[in-house]
Amino acid sequence: MTNWARNITFNAARVHRPSSVERLREIVAGGPSVRALGSGHSFNRIADTDGDLVSVAELPRTVEVDRAAATVTVSGGLRFAEFTGAVHDAGLALHNLGSLPHISVAGACATGTHGSGVGNGALASAVRALDIVTADGEILSLARGDKDFAGAVVALGAAGIVTRMTLDLVPAYDIRQWVYEGLPYGRLRERFDDILSAAYSVSLFTRWRTDLVEQIWLKHRVGDDERATALAGGLGAEPADGPRHPVPGMDPVTCTEQSGVAGPWHERLPHFRPEFTPSNGEELQSEYFVAREDGLAAFDALARVRDRIAPVLQIGEIRTVAADEYWLSPAYGRDSVAFHFTWIADTAAVTPVLGVIEEALAPFGVRPHWGKLFTMAPERVRALYERSADFETLLAKLDPRGTFRNDFITRYFPGDQAQRGA
Repeated sequence: MTNWARNITFNAARVHRPSSVERLREIVAGGPSVRALGSGHSFNRIADTDGDLVSVAELPRTVEVDRAAATVTVSGGLRFAEFTGAVHDAGLALHNLGSLPHISVAGACATGTHGSGVGNGALASAVRALDIVTADGEILSLARGDKDFAGAVVALGAAGIVTRMTLDLVPAYDIRQWVYEGLPYGRLRERFDDILSAAYSVSLFTRWRTDLVEQIWLKHRVGDDERATALAGGLGAEPADGPRHPVPGMDPVTCTEQSGVAGPWHERLPHFRPEFTPSNGEELQSEYFVAREDGLAAFDALARVRDRIAPVLQIGEIRTVAADEYWLSPAYGRDSVAFHFTWIADTAAVTPVLGVIEEALAPFGVRPHWGKLFTMAPERVRALYERSADFETLLAKLDPRGTFRNDFITRYFPGDQAQRGA
């Protein structure tokens, strides 16, 4: 088996797709080494194991909307596109979505995946409660406010296997999506925060080749049209004359509707339509988070090394994420600007460039996305998370024999390996 991008071949001895929670509990309790596999949209070995891989995609599907509580409870293996329509039909919505509706809810939350918007937290910030199969095969239920909750949501699959999640909802809303082209870097520097705040969700796309942001994607809630139009009019960019794909020259048929056509939140907040595979996997990805107040300085630092970035890049994206409370979230404790890189599918060519980026962003306490490519030393990564020791304590409590550990987890959170027999 490989991941979606096919740059990782899993080393698992066995792959399980249990059709019941009872069978999942048996697998976990009987296996010395178990890792959960979501939609496979990770680019490093975070999900790998030489033991057993377990997909929860075949567990009984749950989509329970509670209008009174404004929540939806879903099975962890569901992809966002598989339940957001039902949420919308109930008159409710998630606060935000990632660019891909094809990813699993449990996997996305476990790695700190996000959408965009200065007021929008990562996807995990909607989690109100979750059920986890722990190392002894028992089910642990945690809810917001519980002692271990903030450590168990963005847990990289190391706390257990998530079977159900309850997500907070808001009243349903419609979105208009506009694309603008040709924003000069100079104008971006002059109005960096204004531009990133110009709509409910904002994405800037650049190939780091010239002094231009090739595209700005503005997703604004219907009702905020006048404000959004006024802000866009001062950007120094021109409205696109038709649909666009984030990567210039690629067919936009896979992308969500643009040109200001209003539509429900779940059909506009993602960049891509669920009925299409957004690409064939011929890419690698990295993403780095800095505090929002350092965003402009970080942008300038990257611009200074763009001659190293551009030759191996398909497209870069700049987004914002609101702060959250989850111990291992890249947005933990700070409003953030995220710099995303979609690379060519050449690991040998891309890897040295990651080091260049990480050195350029080091002065800003840069945090990497857990599920994407990075080369930062483990001790440096741990130092960026003030609750990393608490996380290791939590793992020792929930998984004393190291069932859910793999080389990736042990590398970044070694804990007391002597006690585990390592």
